[in-house]
Amino acid sequence: MDRVALRGLKARGHHGVFPKEREEGQTFIVDIVLGLDTRPAAADDDLTKTVHYGIVAEEVVAVVEGEPVNLIETLAARIAETCLKHEGVQEVEVSVHKPDAPITVPFDDVTVTITRSRV
Repeated sequence: MDRVALRGLKARGHHGVFPKEREEGQTFIVDIVLGLDTRPAAADDDLTKTVHYGIVAEEVVAVVEGEPVNLIETLAARIAETCLKHEGVQEVEVSVHKPDAPITVPFDDVTVTITRSRV
């Protein structure tokens, strides 16, 4: 399985369990790794035979900017579902970063990573 990765997609969302998170929103960062067979696209040098990562990026940002959820686990699952709608994508790994999570101790990042596939 070949991989196409998008790292560091940034979008503002209103996800979280606390009212302040829902009201003010915060930046979320998303990394995705798409698993697919790129051989047909490479053989013919044809974009239609692979995944258009620009479109995937726009769709992922739309999910983050869309309907609020309580958990970044739920957000990651929604992003994975969106990616798997693309015909050639057989699996996806999604990492959602919440660098401004409401934690009372010093930290760099909170991340949830999930892997989903068509199987």
